[in-house]
Amino acid sequence: MTPEEMRSTLLRAESHEDARAIIELSGVEHHDTVVVLGSGLSGALDGWGEPRSRFRLSEIPGVLEPQADGHLDEVRSYRRGDHDVLVALGRTHLYEGVSASHVTTFVRAAVAAGVGTAVLCNANGCLRDWELGDVMAVEDHLNFSGHSPFDGTVFLDTTGVWDPELTEALAGVCQRRGVYAILRGPEYQTRAETRWLAGTGAGCVGMSTVMEALTLHALGVRVGGMSVVSDLSFAAAPTDPAVVLEAAARAGETVRRGVEAVLALP
Repeated sequence: MTPEEMRSTLLRAESHEDARAIIELSGVEHHDTVVVLGSGLSGALDGWGEPRSRFRLSEIPGVLEPQADGHLDEVRSYRRGDHDVLVALGRTHLYEGVSASHVTTFVRAAVAAGVGTAVLCNANGCLRDWELGDVMAVEDHLNFSGHSPFDGTVFLDTTGVWDPELTEALAGVCQRRGVYAILRGPEYQTRAETRWLAGTGAGCVGMSTVMEALTLHALGVRVGGMSVVSDLSFAAAPTDPAVVLEAAARAGETVRRGVEAVLALP
C-alpha cells in the first residue's frame, strides 16, 4: 500500500470523529506529539505543571475506559516549547477481551488530530540482570501476542517501527536499551516461558505497546518507546502487582527526561 492508501485504510470516519472530540475537549486544534504512559507512570510528567486542559479518555467516543491497575481514565494537553503534547495516562489492553482495533483507537484518533511523533511507555517483566526501576529504551520488539492491529492485505514493513533517532535520544537518558516482547496476558509467564523468552533476545516482556507502535508506524508516525523494569522475572518471589506499580512510579523522573529528550530533537 502507498502511505495514502494506508491512512485511508486505517483512519476511517470513526477516527476523524474521535479526532474532532480531542480537539473540542482539549481546546487545541493540532497536537504534534502523543505520549502514552503505562502502569504506575501517571505522575511521570507532573513536573510540567498544570496542563492546559484535561479530560477523560472515555470521553473520546471510540475509546474505552482503561481497566488495569495503574492506568487512569485521563488525557492531558500540554504546551512545551514549540510542541503541543497530548498525554494519555492509561491505555486499553488485549487481555481486557477487546480487539486490537479497540487497543489502537486512541492513537489512531491522535494521528487524525495531527500527531507525527509518539513516545509509548510501559511497565515490564525483566529478563536480564537489571534493577527494579531501570528504564529500557525500546529498539525493537517481538510480537508473541498472537494478534495484529491489521486485517486484510496490510503488508507493513516493520523493520523501521522504532525510529532510530528517537531511540538514540531515549537511550541517552535511559539506563538500558533492548528488545521488548509482548504476550497477550493477563497471566504472567511461567518459569519455562521466562527461560524461552530470555533465549529469544528480549530484554523484557509485557502486555501492551506493540499494537499501538505498529499502527503508528503504518500511519507514518515516528515512534519511540520506554519500558520500565517493574518485575524481575527470574526472581524467586511471585510477581506482586503492587510492587510493579511502585517500581514504575520510581522511574518517573527518567521517563520525563526521556520525553523531553524527544521534544528537544530538531
